[in-house]
Amino acid sequence: MTTSKDRDWQLREQEQVIRGNEALFGRQHLLVAMTRMRNEALILPDTLDYLSGFADAIIAYDDASTDRTVEILRAHPKVALIVANREWEQDVDARKRAEARHRGLLLDMARAELPHEWMFCFDPDERVVGDVRELVQSPRSEACNAVRVRLFDAYMTSEDQEPYTPEQELMHFRRYFGPEQRDILMLWRNRPEVLFVDGRGRTPQVAGAIATELHCQHYGKSLSEAHWEETCDYYIRHFPFETYGKKWQERKGKAVHAQSDFKRPLYEWGETLFANAVSI
Repeated sequence: MTTSKDRDWQLREQEQVIRGNEALFGRQHLLVAMTRMRNEALILPDTLDYLSGFADAIIAYDDASTDRTVEILRAHPKVALIVANREWEQDVDARKRAEARHRGLLLDMARAELPHEWMFCFDPDERVVGDVRELVQSPRSEACNAVRVRLFDAYMTSEDQEPYTPEQELMHFRRYFGPEQRDILMLWRNRPEVLFVDGRGRTPQVAGAIATELHCQHYGKSLSEAHWEETCDYYIRHFPFETYGKKWQERKGKAVHAQSDFKRPLYEWGETLFANAVSI
């Protein structure tokens, strides 16, 4: 089995560690949140405030942002550590491998500097609906080492396409969601056998029982028409064309939806959506 000693998550020359709120160090935490991001200044204030409702501390990897992302992170009282990368990696294969390295580096730093019982791994455009803190403290979590969360994509429609603005809350920002359900490993106990492995992206290797709890709204496809086009271009330019770029090229100019990207009906958030969920 792969062990943490097989991974070398050392800082590179172009990466800088920035310490945030010093009061967060030297104490035991119930739950620490970690994320990896690039150019998320639009939604980041709301993201950090949302996380503050259940996380004791936040650590982040900034991947060469060109906006105010790092500045916003540094100013928030729940942010303990930032790894700021100053050079954007152009190579497609290298970018894919970086998914695990960046998160593995954050995990190692959290274990060294921010002792914790649970880790929450998220993307800035995701909002878990439900009480994350209550879950990890409840009897439901006692028999498991990790938790997957049911994630659904939000969509812009003809009646709901106004762009997101910074003063808004992202939670429940859109009315309609696709029924496609992805169960994403977002929570795990701080155990030494949990580690990130090349090729696994945002998901670490976890031993033992894994539960599936809560639901998550994903807004990567629905912030605005301009953001949709930027997302399309990002996948076309920086991911393998046959597996990612081709489908996103076909989606350009189609930000407003009458059905999901997978040709299924859209549903309002709630039990009807969950009853019609299709695992992908």
